Amino acid sequence: MALKILSFLLALMLSLSLSGCYVNPVRHLASDAALLKVGESTKEDVVVFLGEPDEQQVIGEGVEKWLYRDKNMSLFEKTPLLGKHIGSPEYHHVEVTLRNGIVAECVYSSTDEDDMNWAKDYPWQEK
Repeated sequence: MALKILSFLLALMLSLSLSGCYVNPVRHLASDAALLKVGESTKEDVVVFLGEPDEQQVIGEGVEKWLYRDKNMSLFEKTPLLGKHIGSPEYHHVEVTLRNGIVAECVYSSTDEDDMNWAKDYPWQEK
C-alpha cells in the first residue's frame, strides 16, 4: 500500500515538473519555410507548416502577403538589467506571397539587433 502511494506521488511530481518546462510553442521559421514549394503549396499548407500569420496584407485581387516574425533570445539575454549588455536577440522573418491560394513567393531573412549599429560608428556625420 505504501509503495503504491509512493509510486503515485513520484509519478505526480514528475509529471508536474515536466509540464512546468513548457512555456510557449517553439517556431523554427527557417526550416518550416523550407517545406513550402513555390507554385505547389496551398494556403492550407502554409498554415500547417508555419501556423497562423502574425500579419496579413491584401496586395491586390487574389494576392495576399502573410508575415511571420520570431525573436530568439538566450537565457542570458533575458536576464533583467544585464541582458541587454550581454548579447543581442536574433529576429527571423518570413514573407509568404499567395496568389489565388497558392504560394507564389517565400522569403526568409534573419537579422541581429547589432546589425544596424554600424550607423552609430560615425559620430562625425551630421544628423
